[in-house]
Amino acid sequence: MPKDLKARLEQLVERYNQPRFIEHDPISIPHQFSRPQDVEIMGFWSAMLAWGQRKTIINKSQELIQLMDGAPHDFILQHEEKDRERFLNFKHRTFQPTDTLYFLEFFQRYYRQHHSLETAFARHLSEEDEDVGQALIGFHQDFFDTPLAPQRTRKHVATPARRSTCKRLNMFLRWMVRRDNKGVDFGIWANIHPRQLLMPLDVHVERVARRLGLLKRKQVDWQAVLELTEQMRRFDPEDPVKYDFALFGMGVLGEESLP
Repeated sequence: MPKDLKARLEQLVERYNQPRFIEHDPISIPHQFSRPQDVEIMGFWSAMLAWGQRKTIINKSQELIQLMDGAPHDFILQHEEKDRERFLNFKHRTFQPTDTLYFLEFFQRYYRQHHSLETAFARHLSEEDEDVGQALIGFHQDFFDTPLAPQRTRKHVATPARRSTCKRLNMFLRWMVRRDNKGVDFGIWANIHPRQLLMPLDVHVERVARRLGLLKRKQVDWQAVLELTEQMRRFDPEDPVKYDFALFGMGVLGEESLP
């Protein structure tokens, strides 16, 4: 892989991994909070809603915050069944009230037993695991490990077991795990390593990656995610997913010229 391509990508990471780009991205939602649990809850939920126009995603996530009285973790822990009635009109594309109510049920059940959402992922991962694949599979199983889980909600939380790219989950993990001094990603989880993260493969990243010769696989699936991430590891084995900033930035903001 040419050195000038790495240099160009590094330059673009520096350009786009900056707080000034937060405002128009779904990551702006968890950035409204300082308590780790609030960051986790709204980070996860806004990531799961992240398809369609970014402005709409942000607005719908903001609506959720308002429905939870501006304090997600407190609401999750303390609300009663009747308090969920206010969510019956919440929708985003194919995300319907049934899905919303189950998310609330899962969060309450989980946070009444655990301090951090990190445990739900990290407990399925070992130091020796090359990537977070097993963590995503285990999380999906735990998330739906109750007879109350609606079948329709399963499409909103992806799993490698179905060969999905798991784009939204990989994006959420990037937010929680990557740590640097740039002020964009949170880096509040310590039991998953940045080197284990996988690239969030959306349409923008895919298009740019193919144009740059970084992705050859025709199908857009889990294997394509592994292929692209492996290419990124050749540039930085300890922090391959930082190049999401470069590829996504080029795709969304129009800088797709080859180095």
